[in-house]
Amino acid sequence: MNNLSVKLTNPIAKAVIDALANGDPEAWFSLFTTDAELYDDGNKQDFIKWSNGVLKNHEHFTSIDRVKDNGLTLYGRYHSDQWGDFSTYFKVHLNKENKVIRLEVGQAN
Repeated sequence: MNNLSVKLTNPIAKAVIDALANGDPEAWFSLFTTDAELYDDGNKQDFIKWSNGVLKNHEHFTSIDRVKDNGLTLYGRYHSDQWGDFSTYFKVHLNKENKVIRLEVGQAN
């Protein structure tokens, strides 16, 4: 378990952050529907391509500073070898089966 995810109260959001931190594609993709959507700074992206990129490049949160929406929205510091360190948010949207149907990410103010 990623010790940063301890602040997360929703088990699915926590698993998403742990899979990302561990660079674990099997765990990551198992949490999402086959038609999951990804929005980066409000722009729809290819979910598979984006996911493979962040997992391969070991992108991760370095801190989780705030959690909202029953644990499904989180804000914190994020590290990317390509883009550096910055404040970001992840908003996780679940379907009735508790699979992630949509993930919104972006730079936070």
